[in-house]
Amino acid sequence: MLKESKDLSLQQGNARIAIVASTYNTEYVDGMLNAALATLTNAGVGEVELVRVPGAFEIPVITAKLARRKRRRPEAIICLGVILRGETTHADNVSETVSRLLGEIAVETSVPVIHEVLLLKNKTQAKARCMLKKTNRGVEAAHSALAMARLIGGVS
Repeated sequence: MLKESKDLSLQQGNARIAIVASTYNTEYVDGMLNAALATLTNAGVGEVELVRVPGAFEIPVITAKLARRKRRRPEAIICLGVILRGETTHADNVSETVSRLLGEIAVETSVPVIHEVLLLKNKTQAKARCMLKKTNRGVEAAHSALAMARLIGGVS
């Protein structure tokens, strides 16, 4: 059941956050991206690095590169993409691979990877999760990134 996005973060003005966002299904991804950027700005985050990739399948490659940096390594990485199911299993295969790789990158590097690469049935679901203010997963992703950046910073 789709629930309202909640503020999971603590104010973190100096966090370095990166966003990796696909250009495929741009309308929906940009809805999440704009909401995430607004949320981070409202939290006082001054430095957000945005990297655009062609599609969801390319998100883990760039995420891994960012997480393994020696200099200017982000404190959290937000991954945004929308995969719409079609008539074949291709969308499921892409989604499963992306999910597995993003989890592996986060554990291997200890950089929080916020996974909002959504596998959705249709455009109605995409609109509800990406375009509506109350249930926008971009807002939720930004809150999670801030909360995890603070947690990881306090644990290391």
